[in-house]
Amino acid sequence: QVQLVESGGGLVQAGGSLRLSCAASGRNFSNHVMAWFRHAPGKERKFVANISWGGGSTYYTDSVKGRFTISRDNAKNTVYLQMNNLKPEDTAVYYCAAERTTNILSALRPHVMDYWGKGTLVTVSS
Repeated sequence: QVQLVESGGGLVQAGGSLRLSCAASGRNFSNHVMAWFRHAPGKERKFVANISWGGGSTYYTDSVKGRFTISRDNAKNTVYLQMNNLKPEDTAVYYCAAERTTNILSALRPHVMDYWGKGTLVTVSS
């Protein structure tokens, strides 16, 4: 059974940092793009960042460029999202997702992702 389990969320003040983790199990994710999405109250679930299997390619939504960094450790089947200089508008439930593809540009929309975690809440206070 495929499982993606997020952790690392919490409450942080604006300007602070958090590191999210996503532990994947249940299959070989070596040919999957791994991604982070977020869902803020009253808004649609939106793409945040993704990373290719080898980690050599990454893609970010404009609002997090320069502040967030996605990485993966394939030996541990874990994906990370380092979030720095957090802003109140980053408040959301953050979801880890995986798509069976080698093209990171095809893994940008929620409906194409094959697997999802249950999410972890990030709250940024002003």
